[in-house]
Amino acid sequence: MRRICAADDNIGFMENFLIHGANPENLYRAFNIEIPEKILDFSTNTNVLDFDFDLNVKELISKYPDPDCSKLKKIISVRENVSAEKILFTNGINEAIFLLAAMFRNKRTGILQPCYTEYSRAFRNAGNVFDIENAGNFEIFITANPNSPTGIYDKNLAETIKKFPRTLFMIDEAYMDFLVHDDYERLLNFENAVLLRSLTKFFHLSGARIGYVIAEEKIIDGLKSFQPSWSVNAVAQALAEKFLNDREFYEKSKKFYKINAPKFMDALRNSGFEISDSSVNFFLVKIKNDFETMKFLLKHGIAVRHTRNFPSLDGDYIRVATRLPEENDFFVRTLIQARNLHQDYF
Repeated sequence: MRRICAADDNIGFMENFLIHGANPENLYRAFNIEIPEKILDFSTNTNVLDFDFDLNVKELISKYPDPDCSKLKKIISVRENVSAEKILFTNGINEAIFLLAAMFRNKRTGILQPCYTEYSRAFRNAGNVFDIENAGNFEIFITANPNSPTGIYDKNLAETIKKFPRTLFMIDEAYMDFLVHDDYERLLNFENAVLLRSLTKFFHLSGARIGYVIAEEKIIDGLKSFQPSWSVNAVAQALAEKFLNDREFYEKSKKFYKINAPKFMDALRNSGFEISDSSVNFFLVKIKNDFETMKFLLKHGIAVRHTRNFPSLDGDYIRVATRLPEENDFFVRTLIQARNLHQDYF
């Protein structure tokens, strides 16, 4: 399922409507299916648990934000035991990816596929050469751990980083908080590693757009030179500060996914479906006819993520994220119904 490459060019007209998860209304429009009153969105892999906050939004939006995200840097510095000078907050991980591409232009780059499509988009636009034939001579190597879309966690990544000290490893850890086991290996002490962290997935901040980079100080300084001033807005900073200090919500969410993600995956495996060996809240389900399966699910109020724009998956899977237990049960029943009625879909 996994290989080193960079191609993401085989995206057809329909797939461009569906290039990312979430926004399930776009799926209904793309497939010309009437939008129901209620949609269960299994296509987005963000935290499903409810949350609450109390912010003076009027006050926040009437002033310029802190350009250095000083309060957030202090929280992360203490939590991760790293210098604040090694931390840079960004307008979501996407900005971090494009800043890195701008800083490291025209480099021999490898990307472990399947993966988030923005990596190749950003680095291709920066003139990087995806040199598959000289894999041992990569200057930049990009991977996500845990991987998206498979959910697979690589426990041996530290050994790979040690093996290639001259390669800069860009490691997207956006889904690390969703791990359902405790085997996380810290990669903070490698000079040739750049870690990308998201606050939009686990903390309900997809619309606010905020994440951060941990790297050596010289890399952080270089990224700052490309970053626009006031990149992270004041509302995003205030919300991130609240969530990062809310240990009760964090522990509640961790416990929820440790219980319900494996339970959901086991229910599908026990029903005869082939799924990826995921360690987080989302996973892949093996499918023969992805679009027809998606349309069947949409008609039952369920949205899932296609995989046609992921090299090495090529539409042979759908991506599904864990939701509330009763919703997960409904998904399993509906997918079984789809298989019983349309065996050629699976």
